[in-house]
Amino acid sequence: MELTPGRQRLVFVVVVVVLVVLCAFLIRSRHSGGTPSAGASVTPSASQSSATQASGVPPSSVPAATPASTVGGAEIYQWLPFTAADLSAAAQATTTFAKEYSTWSYTESAAAYSAKLRPLVASSELGILTSGYSTPGVAAQRVADKQVSTGSATIDSIRSFGTGPTSITFVITLNEQVTSTQPASTQTSQYAVTVASSGGGPWQVTDLELAQLGNQ
Repeated sequence: MELTPGRQRLVFVVVVVVLVVLCAFLIRSRHSGGTPSAGASVTPSASQSSATQASGVPPSSVPAATPASTVGGAEIYQWLPFTAADLSAAAQATTTFAKEYSTWSYTESAAAYSAKLRPLVASSELGILTSGYSTPGVAAQRVADKQVSTGSATIDSIRSFGTGPTSITFVITLNEQVTSTQPASTQTSQYAVTVASSGGGPWQVTDLELAQLGNQ
C-alpha cells in the first residue's frame, strides 16, 4: 500500500529523529571512555615513581649502560700496551694486508706483487712473502692455468700481544675465490698474522703463518 504524502513526511521525520538520537548516544559513549582529556592529570605508575625516587632523575634520563671498554669503572685499555685507536688501526692493517696478500693474478709479476705489499709489511717479512709468490713450481702453475684470485679476510680473535715494539697477533680466516682454466674454487684457511708498530708509526705485518702452526 502506498503511503500518502503526509505519512511519507512523518516517516522521514521519525528516521531523522532516530539518527540524531543514535549519534548523540555514540558521542557520549566515546567521551565517557578511559582516555583522559588533554587537561586531565595523569598519576605516574608505581614503577615510574620508584625509579624516579631511586635514581633522583626521571626514567627517561637514566644514564646509558656502561661502555664495553670498562670493567667495574676501570678503563680496560689502561692494562694493555695499546689504546682503542691502536687496536682499530692494527685490525685495519691486518685485514688490508690479508686482502692484498690473497688477491693476485697470473699476469702479476713477483716485483709487482712485492710492491703492493711493501707499505703493509716489514722488510724482513716482505722478502719471505715475495719468495713464496715466485717459487718456480707455484708460479709456473699459476701462469699455465691462468689463475686469478680475489681474497678477503675476517678477524676471528686476538691470540696474543707484546711490547717493544707493540705487537698484536690476530687469528684470521682468509678466503680466496680462484678462477682459472680449471673449475673455479674457493680456498679457506686460518692464519695467525702479527702486526707491530714502533714509536707510533704505522702498523705493519711482521709474521704470517698458518694458525695451527703458531702458539695456541
